[in-house]
Amino acid sequence: MTPINIKAKLKKFDAQWHPHQIAVVDDMQVILAKIQGEFVWHAHEHEDELFYVQKGTLEMHFRDKVEIVNEGEIIVVPKGVEHCPKSRGDEEVHLLLFEKLSTKHTGEVVHDKTKTEYPKI
Repeated sequence: MTPINIKAKLKKFDAQWHPHQIAVVDDMQVILAKIQGEFVWHAHEHEDELFYVQKGTLEMHFRDKVEIVNEGEIIVVPKGVEHCPKSRGDEEVHLLLFEKLSTKHTGEVVHDKTKTEYPKI
């Protein structure tokens, strides 16, 4: 039961598209990630995801639209909705995510960016 300094945790890693777990709340995990470029089209059939943009601008691509999520804003992707997170240009985006422990990184899609374990920092 001690405070978690998000800025200090973000300094502990440079890897992009590689989530790091910083806390667990019941059956939910709190994750930090750094992203740049485009991710993988995927969906999570049974889990919602919450993205909080700590730094930068996130483009959340859906099959029918793109939502721009600015620094200090959140977006919730409902379960079953196909999505593809993307940064703008060469900008690195820092994200804080809330998702169930059972959530697979890229849903049922297997890609070279897929991670099966998240380091705990």
